[in-house]
Amino acid sequence: MRGILQVLAAHHHPVTIATKGCLIERDLDILGPMAELRLAEVGISVTTLDRDLARKLEPRVPSPARRLAVIRALAGAGVPVRVMVSPVIPGLTDHEIEPILTAAAEAGARAASMIYLRLPGEVADLFQEWLQQHMPARAEKILARLREAHGGQLYEAQWGHRMRGRGVHAELTAKRFDLACRRLGLAAQLPGLDSTRFRLPPRPGDQLSLF
Repeated sequence: MRGILQVLAAHHHPVTIATKGCLIERDLDILGPMAELRLAEVGISVTTLDRDLARKLEPRVPSPARRLAVIRALAGAGVPVRVMVSPVIPGLTDHEIEPILTAAAEAGARAASMIYLRLPGEVADLFQEWLQQHMPARAEKILARLREAHGGQLYEAQWGHRMRGRGVHAELTAKRFDLACRRLGLAAQLPGLDSTRFRLPPRPGDQLSLF
């Protein structure tokens, strides 16, 4: 990844990175100068602030506190950061929307986005197995909320609904998210990148500039 970023920086090619990891801190020396030219932005996903729940949901990724530290480090280097509250799991993590957004804003995030839990294909079976193993008492409530949000199914692929769902609970969740973002000054989108600076790499035999 660092090698790719070096190539992109050398030719002023804009880049957007979405991650839940902390290795990106290694590349702040590249991303910071790129951000000054509006060539870099980063999205960091934060699903929950509950460390124990995070270990069950995502056992091999950095803790919530560590991800917030990454947001803080990126913001400190001048890199625009969007917090991705994703996925929002109704009946399990939806009550954390406001705390996550608040913590991310305090860490320096400038924008935020949200995705309601999506369960395409075999992911639905895997998630139901996970619920029975880790959250058996909440399983039926969570699955009922998901079906309500997806027209009676666990997943609906229709454009416009698959990311946020529909129905009373999904709409209320989206309104809470939007209200919290406005209160915290978090934009729906980052300012955008500058693609006009891109320079084609020279081909073999091209006359190079002296300046």
